[in-house]
Amino acid sequence: MTYSASESSPVSISPAPIPFVDLSLQHAPLEPGILAAVQALIAKGDYILGQAVADFEQQFADYCQAAHGVGVGSGTDAIALGLQACGSGPGDEVLLPVNTFVATLIGVLRVGATPVFVDCDVETALLDLNLAEQAVTSKTKAVIAVHLYGQMVSPDGLQAFAQRYGLTVFEDAAQAHGAHRDGQQAGAVGLAAAFSFYPSKNLGAMGDGGMLTTQQPLVAETVRSLRNYGATRKYYHTDPGGTNSRLDTLQAAVLGLKLPHLDEWNRDRNRLAAYYDKQLSALVDSGIVPMQNQSGSGHVYHLYVVRVLPSCPVDRTVLQLELSSRDIQSGIHYPVPCHLQPAFQSLGYQLGQFPVAEQLSQEILSLPMYPGLTTTQIDRVVTAIQQLLQRPASLPAS
Repeated sequence: MTYSASESSPVSISPAPIPFVDLSLQHAPLEPGILAAVQALIAKGDYILGQAVADFEQQFADYCQAAHGVGVGSGTDAIALGLQACGSGPGDEVLLPVNTFVATLIGVLRVGATPVFVDCDVETALLDLNLAEQAVTSKTKAVIAVHLYGQMVSPDGLQAFAQRYGLTVFEDAAQAHGAHRDGQQAGAVGLAAAFSFYPSKNLGAMGDGGMLTTQQPLVAETVRSLRNYGATRKYYHTDPGGTNSRLDTLQAAVLGLKLPHLDEWNRDRNRLAAYYDKQLSALVDSGIVPMQNQSGSGHVYHLYVVRVLPSCPVDRTVLQLELSSRDIQSGIHYPVPCHLQPAFQSLGYQLGQFPVAEQLSQEILSLPMYPGLTTTQIDRVVTAIQQLLQRPASLPAS
């Protein structure tokens, strides 16, 4: 409590809000370089497929230990154009986790393939490879491994599964910039991988953007054509499936400035997640259970997610509202599994077919996580949760 100069009564000062994501902490020290890059681009007029795009494509491919990188307009386009270049299309079935953002599903539908959902592992929320084996048919062409929350699906397990059935591995690495597991880097495990540079990603642009990484020159060449109206050179169009999906030169310049800092930012995320785990350990018996990290330092924690189990004395909805009332933001990734989304009811799936994903959709809660978040802020988040769990049931919500 503090006192104002004009009053004798105490004045309560509320603590600063804790946002779910705070990009300003990353951008502030980089602002001079970003502004200089923008000014240089304006002076040069190099706006579409400029040199900064080619430079960043190679830098990011090298970072991912991939041979090629192709910048596109969004992560969704990276999935759709990548699947197209990898040979998936009408008549093919593509396995994908039901617990993912709809962009993964939309990418499959855009190439005309049939999406086949697979349930997830309850402890990690990642694709359950044992259940994926049960979903393979003679029409199965590919499997999309979604590296969710910043943790990779096991590359060793994934590659062994794909080899058994002759499947193409495609990575949805939209949340896994810099992640690694089994000695392999996200973006270099499958035939191709899709990344998103949405601003809040571990490596985010200042607008939309995406990247396709691959070891195969033909896949890269095909996506380069598809992203630019199916043209192999100006005004010479060889692919009728082409579109307009090019990573902006401005966004590539910004991403190129941020890339050297990504490992440091990811280490910060991993350190903060370990601190969350430690501070929340006393609440596990009360039904607050962090999603399991099976990758050690290879988990880059795009999101820090806990489960609010049915045994928890506070309902997840109430918990989220109460945290908000204390100026602590949180999120749910994702509240409705893909098979239950209204837009995709025509696929024919029903409630109850994917019990783990359906269960998790009612339990998961994403807590604040970003480079620059402090342990003091985490203590405040955890203390707020602890106080809510200990509040007598007879007390009304504040």
